[in-house]
Parts: sequence; C-alpha cells; structure tokens
Amino acid sequence: MMPEEMPFDIDIQEPRWDQSTFVGRAKHFFMVTDPRNVLLSAETLDGAKKIVENYRSRIPTAGLTENQLWRAKYIYDSAFHPDTGEKMIVIGRMSAQVPMNMTITGCMLTFYRTTPAVVFWQWVNQSFNAIVNYTNRSGDAPITPSQLGTAYVSATTAAVFTALGLKSLTKHLPSLVGRFVPFAAVAAANCINIPLMRQRELTIGIPVTDKNGKRLAESTKAAQLAIAQVVISRIGMAVPAMAIPPIIMNSLEKRAFLKRRPWLNAPLQVGLVGLCLVFATPLCCALFPQKSSMRVRRLEPEVQALVRVKGGDIERVYFNKGL
Repeated sequence: MMPEEMPFDIDIQEPRWDQSTFVGRAKHFFMVTDPRNVLLSAETLDGAKKIVENYRSRIPTAGLTENQLWRAKYIYDSAFHPDTGEKMIVIGRMSAQVPMNMTITGCMLTFYRTTPAVVFWQWVNQSFNAIVNYTNRSGDAPITPSQLGTAYVSATTAAVFTALGLKSLTKHLPSLVGRFVPFAAVAAANCINIPLMRQRELTIGIPVTDKNGKRLAESTKAAQLAIAQVVISRIGMAVPAMAIPPIIMNSLEKRAFLKRRPWLNAPLQVGLVGLCLVFATPLCCALFPQKSSMRVRRLEPEVQALVRVKGGDIERVYFNKGL
C-alpha cells in the first residue's frame, strides 16, 4: 500500500507559530537564530530549498512529513533572503549572530583599556555589522558600493569616536563604569549604521502588500518604521550581553582565582556574552513581527492612492521589516 501524500494545505509562507504574540515570535526566532544552522552543508541547504519550493508549487516530495516540511522551511529561512530568494553570506545570517557576536563582543569587553584595542575591536564590530545589515536588508532594492562605503565609514567613525570620547571621560571614574563604554559605542553606531546601510529604502521605499502577500506599492514611511524597529531590536540584543558580563567580571577580577589566571579573562567574557546572546538574540528579534504592518492612512498620500486602486478598501498594509 502506497503512503498517502501530504496535503498542500499548510501555509509555509508564514511561520509555524502565531506571530501576533510575543511567545509565537520568540519560538520562531529561536529556530531562525539557531547557531547549529551555520554548520549545515550547501547540499542540505539546497535540499531544504527544493522541498520548500516544490511544496509551494504543489509538487509532492515522497515520504515527506509535516515536521520534515517545517524543518526544511526553517533551514530555508535561515539561509535564503525572504524577498530576493538569494543565498545569504554565511556570517551575515541570523544563525551566525550568536557565535560571531559572542566572540566580538567578548573581546570588546575584555580589551577596552587601551586606545589601539578600542579602535581595533570597534572596527571589527562595525565591519561585521555592515555585513549583517546588508545581508538582512528589507526588500529587493540593491545598494551601491558608494552607499555601502558611506554607511560603513560613518558607523565605524561614530563607534570609535564615541568609545574613545567616553573612555576619556570615564578614566577617573570607577572601573565598572569604563566597562560600559563599548555598549554606548555600539548603540550609537547602530543608530547610524542601519539607516545608512538601508538608505535606498528610505529614498525609494520598501514593498508593501495586502495580508495575502499581493504587492501594492513601495513606501518610504514603511521603510522608516521598519528601520526604527530594527534599530530598537539590535540595541536590545546588545543590552544583556554588554551589561551583565561587565558586572560579573568586575567582581570576579577581584578574586584571587582570576588574579592568578588572567588568561581566563577573555574566555570567561566570551562565554558569558554567548550565554546572554543565546536568549537575547531571538527574544529581541521577536519584539516586533517580521511581517510588520501599518495603517494605510499613515502612508504617503500617493502611496495611499495606489493601495486603494490595487487593494481596495483595506485598512492595513504589510511589509518585511528586515533584521
């Protein structure tokens, strides 16, 4: 007897869990940011893509179960851009956030005492952020090399000057205060880096759709909201990883155990940051729905007119906010 084929009534365009609730979004992003996905081979990624694309085209895959379909969908989502469908740069994927950020942030928090170390690690961090922001940009709008360069140089400059300025101001304050300088620099840089990296979206807009995914127009107002949400999420991600370890390490460094073993400082810092990021990354990604929305009346007048023509009397439009 032949096994029954799985019906094509599962909506894999949407996440498995209810995205109108924080818990549902958190479950979704724990899957998307799973660091183990970075280790998947190109063959596994392409296999997942084939399963997802076949299912969307209503082409049956022999022996496929619902759990296997959802697993393939999340592997696909972790590696391919939701708007362009292109395979994303490995270190720019959300699944690389925890291993990459735990290393970079751990080193920023460890090597913050000298000016060359501050400059070097802020540069490394902003180089990584530039890759992440470009990889996870919203929409299918290309960014020119000059725009990419401007965003990168501006954010790196802002991060370095903020870090050095605060380092100078806090050198006579308790050592614990100085440990929070990297966080202030990262927050300032995020406020510059993300809008600049996605400046083309602010100029021409991002695609807005109806609830069924029908593309209606491009809106700069939607782009502004999307970028603001991403900036808030990114700063939120940094808070636990850059606020909790400094307090713990400030206490540990006074103990004889760590004084006798100073080489443990960096590994401990990286480990503490990693522990924070495992939870902070998905939970802060979940602060806002990935498929965000706004009222039609908040769009630009000309976009409102286009939406009325193509979408009828709808109240809300939807857009991918990016990550």
